[in-house]
Amino acid sequence: MTTQYTEDHVWIRADGNVATVGITLHAQETLGDIVFVDLPEIGKNILAKDVAAVVESVKAAADVVMPATGTVTEVNEALRADPALANTDPLGAGWFLRVKLSNPKELEALMDEAAYADFPKA
Repeated sequence: MTTQYTEDHVWIRADGNVATVGITLHAQETLGDIVFVDLPEIGKNILAKDVAAVVESVKAAADVVMPATGTVTEVNEALRADPALANTDPLGAGWFLRVKLSNPKELEALMDEAAYADFPKA
């Protein structure tokens, strides 16, 4: 499984046509203490570049933009119960949702870890 990144500071980790989506370390640092997440309904089809979820922090609210088109198969209920997981473990236990990808080839347009490391974070 490889992790890929968007310019919106969202990561996606695909295993075949199933993928897990979350926010990056940079995104959670920028937002500050996350206090609420609005996750999508299971079964919802979300197009690439559409809003998949909303994150609210003590500083601001931010959209989690979907990196690739897919149907939501699971949401992280632990994150809903404890939004701070997105701060303490954004690349692991703080994941947001899992989807069945409609077109895994969409992932080819995303950044790999090396490209994301060089991506301006300003």
